Amino acid sequence: MSTRPSDSARASHTAVVGLQWGDEGKGKLVDLLAPDHDLTVRYNGGANAGHTVVVGDERYALHLIPSGILVPDCTCVVGNGVVVDPWKLLEEIEGLRGRGVEVSENLRISTRAHVVMPYHKLLDNALEEAISGQRGGAIGTTRRGIGPAYADKVQRSTAIRVGDLRHRDRLERRLETILSLRTRQLRSLGVEVGDELSLPRLLEESLAAGDALAPHMADTTWLLHDAIDAGKSILFEGANACLLDVDHGTYPFVTSSNCSTLGIPAGTGVPLGHVDRVLGIMKAYSTRVGGGPFPSELHDEIGDRIRERGREYGTTTGRPRRCGWLDLVAAKYTAMVCGVTGIACTLFDVLGGLEEVSLCVGYRLPDGSVTDRFLPDAEDLMDVEPVYETMSGWHDPVDPPTDRASLPDAARRYLDRIESFVGVPIEIVSIGPERSEVLVAAS
Repeated sequence: MSTRPSDSARASHTAVVGLQWGDEGKGKLVDLLAPDHDLTVRYNGGANAGHTVVVGDERYALHLIPSGILVPDCTCVVGNGVVVDPWKLLEEIEGLRGRGVEVSENLRISTRAHVVMPYHKLLDNALEEAISGQRGGAIGTTRRGIGPAYADKVQRSTAIRVGDLRHRDRLERRLETILSLRTRQLRSLGVEVGDELSLPRLLEESLAAGDALAPHMADTTWLLHDAIDAGKSILFEGANACLLDVDHGTYPFVTSSNCSTLGIPAGTGVPLGHVDRVLGIMKAYSTRVGGGPFPSELHDEIGDRIRERGREYGTTTGRPRRCGWLDLVAAKYTAMVCGVTGIACTLFDVLGGLEEVSLCVGYRLPDGSVTDRFLPDAEDLMDVEPVYETMSGWHDPVDPPTDRASLPDAARRYLDRIESFVGVPIEIVSIGPERSEVLVAAS
């Protein structure tokens, strides 16, 4: 059986978006779908995101480069909505080349994408430390400088874009102003600023990075529209996930970009009306990294079992993820916000062997009432109690399932309940890390 959707079912332009707090397995699904598309486009986030793709015995951890890079003849585009750490990107390029992956004409980076500089990382760390002892605590960022880079993008006068890395005079003028401000700011936060933020050193290092990345730089907005006009198909790859969206997630415990599908137009220059299919990715359970409310979190042996069996440790940081039951209230909300047309349910095999499984189908509010509407404000969400629906579990099947019908009865009922609550069909079920370990709905 083919693991790819049939040609007749494939949309011209597809978006893959996370419906939870990230780490849903978007990389695997992008790798699965990329052969049916001519381009794969990343539209938000930075090196704080991590997509893991397993091909045979090889495991690839990607951070800035779209997961389609592992698929021959697929052009990968880093859109203007991404914040690019040029040194991390160069490391990633060389790491892939060292493993025999082609990274040349098939990678394009927007000259309008903003740059993550060393002072952004220092500032990110200093700010997290400064608020860690305050009420509410730190946000739980990866401390990769993403938030401060996006803040500079909005500030404008302190921003550097990828295209600037090729212009010495322009870059020197901007760095002179920026370093004066950032040095004072960092010192006020108790950070000792060393030679790494000296103007001569940072200027030369930035220009060198610009020279190395120059062959990949492009006006990607025109590139994408030219591709559309030429009849080519595009796969939009979201980083992070909708519950971390800066506008529609559990604010302030979110990332600094629009990581729902609503970020596609701003992050690529392609109107959302061009996207025909939106595949929402969610695990068969819930996880979260860092701070913030998590109503269905488990603090028991079942949560530990899910973490170990699902290898729930961050691709970027290695941090253990918080684990819990699947929150259908949240999934229904994110499917609505993202305009999801189909769901991919990943890590379904992790739940095998449990006697019972639970689904969060409502929130009990402080006044005793129950709602099935998600509360994206973190302060409000912290005060709810999950309302669970418990179902029978299932044992791991002796023979690998070949389609949804060959799953155990209880497993099928679990998937049916997800569909009925969220109101969106499940098109793909992932039952293992390999490319081939997916069940695709018949078209």
